[in-house]
Amino acid sequence: MSASGGTKAIVAALGANLAIAVAKFVAFAFSGSSSMLAEGVHSLADSGNQGLLLLGGKKAKRAATAEHPFGYGRERYIYGFLVSIVLFTIGGVFALYEGWEKIRNPHPLDNWYWPVGVLVFAVIAEGFSFRTAVKESNELRGKQSWIQFIRRAKAPELPVVLLEDFGALIGLVLALVGVGLTLATGSGVWDGVGTMAIGALLVLIALVLAAETKSLLLGEAAGPDQVAKIRAALVDGDVVTRVIHMRTLHLGPEELLVAAKIAVQHDDTAAEVARAIDAAEARIREAVPIARVIYLEPDIYDEKAAAAQAPSGS
Repeated sequence: MSASGGTKAIVAALGANLAIAVAKFVAFAFSGSSSMLAEGVHSLADSGNQGLLLLGGKKAKRAATAEHPFGYGRERYIYGFLVSIVLFTIGGVFALYEGWEKIRNPHPLDNWYWPVGVLVFAVIAEGFSFRTAVKESNELRGKQSWIQFIRRAKAPELPVVLLEDFGALIGLVLALVGVGLTLATGSGVWDGVGTMAIGALLVLIALVLAAETKSLLLGEAAGPDQVAKIRAALVDGDVVTRVIHMRTLHLGPEELLVAAKIAVQHDDTAAEVARAIDAAEARIREAVPIARVIYLEPDIYDEKAAAAQAPSGS
């Protein structure tokens, strides 16, 4: 994901959520709708989440140091994980609590036109934000399904914004249903039910985000297409005859570490091997530009030894 693309989607979501949060709190003050309060807190939490993503992106750009020689690219994963925690606690759990309280102590809505008007406005604003995130994601998604894109994306920002905006739109529909049923029946219980449904949705989205960002924090390998390109680039058929085994690791969304043991001819000189390694590194960087840290170890190929040393899936 390009930094500009991710930033554009985040800023669009931040602007929409701030405006929506203010409108929802105003609607809650005039109507007493718990759905509005839950949705207001949800939008406020989303605004904080976008701030965290922007902060993570800025911190990730710091230059490598002696203490952190591979740089700070994984800062983006850390802040993505923090977003899932904020969404779970402030968004989901609060909405569940508020909805339960409203079911236990229901009361009719005052000035119903406030929440309805704000919800319609929020749908339009969230739709704009979601459209921006979809447009930015389509530039990277290729032929992947949306589920595959969210699961395989190495940059956390767009999947986070996509899921937040999608959850927000569904939550707004649930809030409209809750408010509508409250108006139709005169019972505030339905407003509480809508609020709890919003909370359950946010908790589910937060759990999905937590699982995906946890995997990125632990360290994920390059995708199958990138691995194939690196393997093809390593072998020149002259000095480098095969890849004995190889491992890749994302140091950040846009930085890949490649470590491989390569087979060379037994009668090659040290100078020939050194030139072959330099050439192989150049071919890898041309094939996969994000492969910025490359370690190649030359060896004489031995089938039994290679089978014993090769990691699973290499």
